[in-house]
This record gives sequence, C-alpha cells and structure tokens, in this order.
Amino acid sequence: MFWNLYIGLIYGILYLCFIAYPIVFRGIRGWSLGISGLAFIGIGIGTIIIICCEPLIRRMINSHKPDPETGKPPPEAMMSIVCISAVLIPVGGLFFAWTCAPASIHWIAPIIASVFFGAGNTGVFIYASNFLAYSYGIYAASAMAGNSVIRSILGGVMPIVGGYLYNGLGPNWAGTLLGLLEVIIIPIPFVFYKYGHKIRRKSALIARMQEDKRRLEGKRERMAQRAQANALECQKEMV
Repeated sequence: MFWNLYIGLIYGILYLCFIAYPIVFRGIRGWSLGISGLAFIGIGIGTIIIICCEPLIRRMINSHKPDPETGKPPPEAMMSIVCISAVLIPVGGLFFAWTCAPASIHWIAPIIASVFFGAGNTGVFIYASNFLAYSYGIYAASAMAGNSVIRSILGGVMPIVGGYLYNGLGPNWAGTLLGLLEVIIIPIPFVFYKYGHKIRRKSALIARMQEDKRRLEGKRERMAQRAQANALECQKEMV
C-alpha cells in the first residue's frame, strides 16, 4: 500500500506538469503555443540521462550482496537507485518552483530544474517497477496491475485540481507545496531499501509465491531426472 501510494503521488505530480508548464511558460512568460512545448525538453533530457546511465546503474545494483536463495541481487538492490531518484525529484521540483516566476528570471533556470525532476521520475518508475516484479515473482502481473490502478487514479485526479492549486496559490507557492509533499514521502523508498526483506518475509502472498516456486522447481527437477533416466534406459537398450 505504501509503495503504491508513493509511486501514485510521484506519477500524479508528474502529470501536474501538463497543467503547470502552460501556466508558467505561456501565461507568465508569454511563450507561444508551439514554443511552450519545448519547455518539456528538460524532463526529456533527464530521462535520457538515466537511460544512458543504465550500465553504471546496473553495476551498482549488482554490487549488492546476492540473495542466498536465488544467487542474484535482492529486490531491495533496486531501491538504491530509487532512493537517489527520490531525492532528485524534490530538488528539481523546489528548484522549478522558485525559478519559474517571475518572468525576469532567465528561462533556462526552470528548464535546468526540470532535468533533475525528469531524471528522478524516470529512475523511480523504472526501478520501482523492477522492485515489484522481482518481489512478487510469478504474481508480478497482479502486483503491477494493482499499482497501475492507484497510479492511474492519482494521475487522473491531481491534474484536475492542479489548475485551482496554481491559480489559488500562484506558481511559486503551489510548486513549493508539491515539492514539500515530495520531501515528506522520501523516507518510503529508504525504509523499503533497509527493511524490504523483512517486509517481504511477513507477506502471506509472497510466502505463498515462494512455496509455489519451490514446488514448481521441484517438479521441474523431477521431470529432468525422469528424462535423464529415460535417456539412460534408451542407451542401454541400444547397446
């Protein structure tokens, strides 16, 4: 629940950008409709940076101590990247909040802020999804579906109230309020990074998944042994 809430809030605030950017760049800075669309280039650059850093990020994930059961890095290894991204998001958000207006502040400042914001969001969405998939194994589709429901609800509701928020408080204080909300939820990925393995052990669903996985692996092993025995029997008959 906490993880779905975290991702949902991050997703909803990202969608608020589609309300905030036109208010800031068209309403306050007077950019035309076509030029104002280029304001999103900062988020795009942040996304590209995270994608290009994937080999380094993967090395960081693989440097964690392997899980004794799987021999691979535990799901919490993904949280190391999410923790960094969770800090980048409010840094970019608060930076944007206090450089987006007035128009006398150079336009490059809020664009640079959106690079941090875009990089943080991309890191959260990619590796938070990986965390769910690795944690729930054969039930990953159900876990991702539940996360998508919460994420879509908040992603749909928050832009609806975004216009009232920005018009009521102004872009500086509205952005500050959202940035502080992002600061408040920073501890969530850190808690999962440190205690995620204990949380997973207490999950009845994950315990059932691990039992089903062991049963399936045992069945595969028996089938492999049976196939090997049949092959040996065929060889004896041929001899």
